[in-house]
Amino acid sequence: MPSLFDWRFAADPYPAYAWLREHAPVHRTRVPSGVEAWLVTRYADARQALADPRLSKSPHHHGEQGAHGKGKVGIPGERSANLMTHLLNIDPPDHTRLRRLVSKAFTPRRVAAFAPRVRELADTLIDGFAARGAADLIHEYAFPLPIYAICDMLGVPQQDQEDFRSWAGMMIHQPGSPRGGVGRAVKRMRGYLAELIHRKRAELERRGEGADDLISGLIRASDHGEHLSENEAAAMAFILLFAGFETTVNLIGNGTYALLRHPGQRAVLQRAVADGDTGLLATAVEELLRYDGPVELATWRFATRELTLGGQRVREGDPVLVVLAAADRDPDKFDAPDTLDLTRSDNQHLGYGHGIHYCLGAPLARLEGRTALATLLHRLPDLRLAADPEELRWRGGLIMRGLRTLPVEFTARG
Repeated sequence: MPSLFDWRFAADPYPAYAWLREHAPVHRTRVPSGVEAWLVTRYADARQALADPRLSKSPHHHGEQGAHGKGKVGIPGERSANLMTHLLNIDPPDHTRLRRLVSKAFTPRRVAAFAPRVRELADTLIDGFAARGAADLIHEYAFPLPIYAICDMLGVPQQDQEDFRSWAGMMIHQPGSPRGGVGRAVKRMRGYLAELIHRKRAELERRGEGADDLISGLIRASDHGEHLSENEAAAMAFILLFAGFETTVNLIGNGTYALLRHPGQRAVLQRAVADGDTGLLATAVEELLRYDGPVELATWRFATRELTLGGQRVREGDPVLVVLAAADRDPDKFDAPDTLDLTRSDNQHLGYGHGIHYCLGAPLARLEGRTALATLLHRLPDLRLAADPEELRWRGGLIMRGLRTLPVEFTARG
């Protein structure tokens, strides 16, 4: 049985996941938060679990003491910050109602219209380090791009966005960010969002109209007379920001690293970008999501009654963690799963989940990923890794997985 959740595992969890898929595909273990949970590693079992209504998203179905061990589930700080009423923590019918309301504001049209702004952000960030001939792509590119993008989309004023960058850095332990803990950052972000929503709601009531940003859209969203409460709107804005920035940080960081480690595949994509082949670019992003995606494990689920999963008896109240990274390298589903193939066409990966909890922000993350990678390959065509891969460290543990730093070199450009 390989070791799980130590720093070596974080650097390359795939051999351990391959062992689990073969020998213990639904395996009970104690995770770093202290909770005993079932890890689901085969694609078929993972897809079943992600859509199984007997597996609840609500933490109320989990006992924090007793057989499961002492520990916490969910996003750190969300309970104390009164941020529990978001799509990652609720089941139908509340989930159905909230998702329907949020979808009225977070539309494909709104995401598509945001593409020029994402391109502008990518170019501006590259302008900031292009003349140096070297950069840390996580700190200077992959991290700030989605933060500024989601702030712009939410309607956070320009003068407040550096606060969001600081809070986000604290939440994922970004080097150079102020110390103070995840919980404190979540509380500060929650307080700011509540105040911003209150101001935007007052503006809407006073003028009868407001800005065309996502928070204003959440406030205006209605369905048969139903509206989001201020607390629901704050929780939804928070989870869109939280889920929408770290997943994209890791998509850009992990994706760029994979391309640097596979020069033949990178050359294929670089030619496609130069030729304006958006089809291959889209296919490439899907393969990068499968090969080394930003979300290692799906968020917590809890059995509402006894069930059998992968031949194992899962008792009522048991926590279940679907290991997306393991399922997406299952040889029973994917040909040559450990091979990066940017032209892979039959690619039904689980990188953004499956079923009613499929990631609402996936279209925005894909847009940002495609734009960030294409701009990087176009602007810095001779990009190369400036560190031994063995020296790189990863943020791992639970849910997300991404590089802490990604030092690169290239020909300096004015």
